[in-house]
Amino acid sequence: MTDLRAQIAAGALARAGLLDEAGIDRAAALAAEVAGSGIETVRVLFTDQHGILRGKTVVAGAFASVLVNGMAAPSTLLLKDTSHRTVFPVWSKDGAVAGDMRGAGDILMVPDPATFRRLPWSEASAWVLCDLAYADGAAMPLCTRAILRDAVARLADQGKALRVGLEVEFHVFRVTDARMDHAGATMPGAPVETENIAQGYQFLTERHYDAMEPVMDRLRRVCEGLGLPIRSMEVEMGPSQIEFTFDPADPMTHADNMVMLRTAIKEVCAREGLHATFMCKPKLENAAASGWHLHQSLVDVATGANLFVPLGSELTPDCSAWIAGLLAHARAGCLLSTPTVNGYKRYLPHQLAPNRIAWGRDNRGAMIRALVAPGNPASRIENRVAEPAANPYLFFAGQIIAGMDGLARGLTAPAAVEDPYDAEVEALPESLLAAVEAFGASELYREALGDACVDYLCTIRRAEWERYHLAVSEWEQREYFGIY
Repeated sequence: MTDLRAQIAAGALARAGLLDEAGIDRAAALAAEVAGSGIETVRVLFTDQHGILRGKTVVAGAFASVLVNGMAAPSTLLLKDTSHRTVFPVWSKDGAVAGDMRGAGDILMVPDPATFRRLPWSEASAWVLCDLAYADGAAMPLCTRAILRDAVARLADQGKALRVGLEVEFHVFRVTDARMDHAGATMPGAPVETENIAQGYQFLTERHYDAMEPVMDRLRRVCEGLGLPIRSMEVEMGPSQIEFTFDPADPMTHADNMVMLRTAIKEVCAREGLHATFMCKPKLENAAASGWHLHQSLVDVATGANLFVPLGSELTPDCSAWIAGLLAHARAGCLLSTPTVNGYKRYLPHQLAPNRIAWGRDNRGAMIRALVAPGNPASRIENRVAEPAANPYLFFAGQIIAGMDGLARGLTAPAAVEDPYDAEVEALPESLLAAVEAFGASELYREALGDACVDYLCTIRRAEWERYHLAVSEWEQREYFGIY
């Protein structure tokens, strides 16, 4: 242990200032744990701009070197859209490249020992999540974990902390054709063909839960094995649709939990002939859209008091300002909460999803649902805007940035709505393109995240929009192929 600590203290990460004394101690303890654990491989991972885990795998004997020096990865992983196409001109001397990462050089993965997990479905393997830095150890402005950490720190400077609780909807289907034929190996790969594991439109029906229990139990045990604070498993509205809920935690903990949850569920299901998807609205007959509901409360760091607990019928000033900030920046914030073309097809009236920028009291049709009452220590708001595919670090950071702006400007929430689909209020963006334009024009997000980060995210999402927009659709084929 002493030798391990000395190696880590003298290593590249410590020399670059990426590990303090406490970090050196944690890294040394983790190296010793892995060395005596029977683990054979460690998957060294980071969360990319899309919220997808990427990285490399090392044998257990080589893991200590990762804690000493970090691990290199190609910088182009940060420059790709969801089809895995690099959308910046990395091979040209001209043209803007985010982070000036030309030539597909290296970035540095810096492990966070707190995220180390043994994998319940692969007993000889483990995960560790990483922050990102440039190859020389300099700060990486496009690291989404770092973006959230900075937002949390700015809120802490005000003596406040955010607590979040997760409600995540997703689908699990049985695979009928895995599309492993050569023709299916496109960019992105051809979607698998599936069938339901249970019929739907029997929301919270016991019989449907029993039919899905074998799958739910398997996934619950995986979550528990990873240390995720799962609270409930529910039959959602649509066929083969599930909702998992989690106890509240701080934003970084739950952002890590969310990327672990999505990856674990997809990997476990794939091993068992199932397909799990967090896509918002699958193009499957009778499928329902999936949402991601984020519960939020603001805590006074000094006292631990929940600042959203009202004394009477009115919102507390902090709660009112926080809601007002989220509403004021909702259009721009949609690029962080709803980053796919598909997610905007959920914003429909009378579908338990929002389509306008409004809040209501315990109203599931409103974008923000206020669940506050005098004497209720669990008083909170629920933002129902997000899709479950969102990068959680960016989503949570966007909520903190918008909420803090409401606090800083002393904003007051408008009147609550009880007719969220008919109220005379601004609509949510109707497309990813509209969200890109709103985010790109946001002075608040440019000030908080920097021009380079905002332009980077806009470039990637605009590239996805252009591919979608220029593709010939089934609607066009039906509409024009016969009559012209």
